[in-house]
Amino acid sequence: MAGHGTAEHPHGADRLCEAGDRVYSRAVRRGRVPRPDAESVPCLLELALLHPDPDDMDWLVPTSPQEVMTRLLRGVYDEVSGSQRRVGSAVAAFEWYAGLGPPVPTGAGEGAAIRVLDGLSRIQAAMDEATEACTTEVLTVQPGGIRPEHELTEGLHRALALRGRGVRMRDLYTHVARHGQGLLNYLELMGDTVEARTLDEVIDRLILFDRTVAFIPANADRTLALELRHPALVGYLGTVFDRLWRLAIPLTAALPDTGIEGISHREQSIAALLAEGHQDAVIAERLGISVRTCRAHIARLSETLGAASRAQLGVRIAQVGLDNPRQPADVGPLTLPGQESPTGR
Repeated sequence: MAGHGTAEHPHGADRLCEAGDRVYSRAVRRGRVPRPDAESVPCLLELALLHPDPDDMDWLVPTSPQEVMTRLLRGVYDEVSGSQRRVGSAVAAFEWYAGLGPPVPTGAGEGAAIRVLDGLSRIQAAMDEATEACTTEVLTVQPGGIRPEHELTEGLHRALALRGRGVRMRDLYTHVARHGQGLLNYLELMGDTVEARTLDEVIDRLILFDRTVAFIPANADRTLALELRHPALVGYLGTVFDRLWRLAIPLTAALPDTGIEGISHREQSIAALLAEGHQDAVIAERLGISVRTCRAHIARLSETLGAASRAQLGVRIAQVGLDNPRQPADVGPLTLPGQESPTGR
């Protein structure tokens, strides 16, 4: 019988091995089985499911199923009682540890101040929750160029719900967004509930509800987001928004003239970024235009300024002051190299 011990039958009476099940079933049906029948299943003797027949030691008789069930239930009860005692001891111990520190404010547990939202469904659900709780204002920064129709319609239900409660909204876009009909339709639908302004370039996407909760992207493809409720962080982002808002131009107002004939406001912005040494792709991303469009503007700049090379273009940009596009209001029109000013000076 060596090699047929408990190690080969790691089970209890409630889950017999296949061989043990056959022998025990036969013993129950017949009232007993020959001892050799149980040699391959010592588990039946070890679990006291079979025991020697006192009238004939060559035979084994089964313990009644009712007695086995009673024994099993008693064991389960003892296990449950032991688990309950351990749970009670653990709770009592950690309640004592918790009493050693200051009270924890409601909602201040792990992740309350900064929460990572993984996946678009979680992001949308969190923003819907913030929308429902919002009572005063929503501030948003929307980078990129012309807003696609699907992006505008995705958040339309939230915007309409906010409008219905009298919540004011202020949106910041890049100047390029002015050319999107979808945005113009959205603003017309929302009426005076939404005020929009534009800048040459803005920070990455930001949404602030009542200056108490903010959402920012956490990866490049925006499938991860951070929900921020830390007062210092949210306050800082609100200050950033306010300062950008003061620099921005209302969507209903025209963009200021560059003061240089043949150079548009966008080309002035591109010239300033070129002067800072940025590559075409970086400039395009910051202004919300395609690289191809950016290069077309650079070509027109070169032609207008009479630059034969990229290096010469940089010199021309500095000469006419396009490296610092934000000119004071009282500065007169700039002149290109070789041109006289209107005053003759």
